[in-house]
Amino acid sequence: MLIFNKQSELKEHLMPFLTSKNTIGFVPTMGALHKGHLSLLEKSLQENEHTVISIFVNPTQFNNPEDLKKYPRTLKRDVEKIAELSKKIIVFAPSVDDIYEGNTVSQHFSYDGLEHQMEGKHRPGHFDGVGTIVKRLFEIVQPTNAYFGEKDFQQLQIVKKLVQKYHIPVNIIGCPIHREPNGLAMSSRNERLSETEKTEAALIYKTLLEAKAKFHQHSIKNISEYVKKTFEKHRLFSLEYFEIANENSLKPSIRKSKGKKYRAFIAVFVNNIRLIDTISLN
Repeated sequence: MLIFNKQSELKEHLMPFLTSKNTIGFVPTMGALHKGHLSLLEKSLQENEHTVISIFVNPTQFNNPEDLKKYPRTLKRDVEKIAELSKKIIVFAPSVDDIYEGNTVSQHFSYDGLEHQMEGKHRPGHFDGVGTIVKRLFEIVQPTNAYFGEKDFQQLQIVKKLVQKYHIPVNIIGCPIHREPNGLAMSSRNERLSETEKTEAALIYKTLLEAKAKFHQHSIKNISEYVKKTFEKHRLFSLEYFEIANENSLKPSIRKSKGKKYRAFIAVFVNNIRLIDTISLN
């Protein structure tokens, strides 16, 4: 299996595929791979002649230095999981210096307001960091198709907007959330949870399902109050936000309108570990 640590070497390897117009599928990750990531790779393998995965913990998208420090880094184990899936997958695991060339700062982006909602409110600069690394990786890999999980639904919409505004020739494909047997959305951060915390964290998805069940009969205000009270009852959790938003604009909604698609978004701290999830409501 091919593993590249330098963008120059990866570009050289990919050049013949680009000139022969072979399709390249790309899965950008920060590592600590789980079944959700592997499902993206499987989809890419099915739909493209070549598949590249990047494993890079991007410093510019962390507004909390402690979160960056504690983010799980499991490259050896990640490579083993990828090899089990297919030895044809190309791994790109660069250093910070190779990507940022000694200037580890974000480019500033406007995503027509998508960046000011939810994650953008609570993680200043986060989507500038996301845009910087995604745009850079697209320039390096030049993929035909790129695959992103819907757990980070806001990020998925941001990446689609980035591609549109910067005229980047790549097809962005959103893929379903993979969940633990208890419903907890699979996430690299789950590795930091104890077994007890993992069990208790099933409450997040359970609450989203209840919000969905209430959506047609109850007001958005009532549903939000229900969610808030649910997490107030459990000392293990601290609810950072719960929003019901228009799926396209991501703007929080106060009341429902016919013909519009809505989605619930949630961010919860389990002790000091931050987890997000989302669900389509209609």
